[in-house]
Amino acid sequence: DHRPLPAHQAPTGGSKAIDRPTNRPATPHKPTLLPFYSTTMPRLSSSVGAAAAVAIAVLASNGDSTNGDINNRIFASAFVPTSPPSVHTSIPTTTPPAPSSTSLQMAIGVLARKAKEASLREYVQRPEGIEPAVRSKIDELKKAAALDSNLDDDATNWKPGPLQTVLTKRRGTITIIAEYKRRLEGSGFIDEVFNPEILSPTFREFGASAVAVMADDKIGGCTYGDIEEFVKEQRGAEGDMPGPLPVISSDIIVDELQLCQSAAFGAQAVLLMAEVIGIDKCRELKSYADLLDLECIVAVNSRDDAQAAVADVGATIISVQGVDGGADAKYAVVADLTVPEGKQLCTIANIAAKDNKALEEVEEAWVCRDRGFNSVWVSDVLYKSGADPTEHPGAIIASMKAKSSVKWASPKARSGKGEGAREYLGDLLM
Repeated sequence: DHRPLPAHQAPTGGSKAIDRPTNRPATPHKPTLLPFYSTTMPRLSSSVGAAAAVAIAVLASNGDSTNGDINNRIFASAFVPTSPPSVHTSIPTTTPPAPSSTSLQMAIGVLARKAKEASLREYVQRPEGIEPAVRSKIDELKKAAALDSNLDDDATNWKPGPLQTVLTKRRGTITIIAEYKRRLEGSGFIDEVFNPEILSPTFREFGASAVAVMADDKIGGCTYGDIEEFVKEQRGAEGDMPGPLPVISSDIIVDELQLCQSAAFGAQAVLLMAEVIGIDKCRELKSYADLLDLECIVAVNSRDDAQAAVADVGATIISVQGVDGGADAKYAVVADLTVPEGKQLCTIANIAAKDNKALEEVEEAWVCRDRGFNSVWVSDVLYKSGADPTEHPGAIIASMKAKSSVKWASPKARSGKGEGAREYLGDLLM
């Protein structure tokens, strides 16, 4: 597919509730949470940089917290440690062993959570306060939580939600989640990403099944306002073919306040990162997301977390993120998981952008499809070539959906008119 961007989407400048059955685990007992406006974030020990192993231990100790009921709080609030790390933490005099990659991931996850908690405090304390639409969702969640605490998960009545339905197609095909970001992860390929009104129809018309918005302004350069823009544009395609795509909030979600923000601005699903908040917090937030009719994607990077997400959280959409080694290593995380009887699992592979312009990521999508993944989540790779007529975001999406063969076709092979319409052996590697 060498189609250029449609005229109405050509670059013109720089960037700058669905009703569904709700079956969920019982709402867990919530620890006491201290309100944003009454507590300040404790400082991390100044010795954190001295040794990675000590840093990880100190950060992990700050992850614990006390609990409370959402109905007893004015606003939702993030976990706050009951005390700062001890200033008497002993530092080894010898060089500690290099930390494992798992430990480093844990430390990064804790830092990400701390940063997001601080950001949420700033949001609540801002002079203009919380938007009325978000306040309304907070009240809705309080009422629903008060009435829903004794409901049990009933797998016999389980049905996939709208997002899971559109992501799960027949075997041998792959669906695409296109993530929108304004700030890329050090790729350096482009200086600007076009606005939602340009890329939203591009994602839809070139075959994406869902749109994700990285609504963390520090990491993705986006806000919940961008979610609202995508939702508005997609809703404008009601009655068209293809129709509106579901919009996913892929903020670093650490608190039910963000669930209320996501629902208020029109998102139909949220991403919960097990690496950042842990399995127990994923379970808690999923129970609240269910009350707001938000589907949950649980992101994992290990087989243990994947099984816990299915068995303990009740997740039926699992995304494999942060796993190196290609499609085989990613599929090993979700292969042969034990799924409760009566439920179905949708698996997603996150494809990270390579530091080149060869579009190897397209081949990886094909391999993920052949291994058995239902969907792939693509982000920075969509913007590697900017608005190139044949390698713009829409063309890359179409390439990933192509019925091409890794054995015979190069990454630039394109499908013609949609998934499975015809197969190409073109762009032969001689």
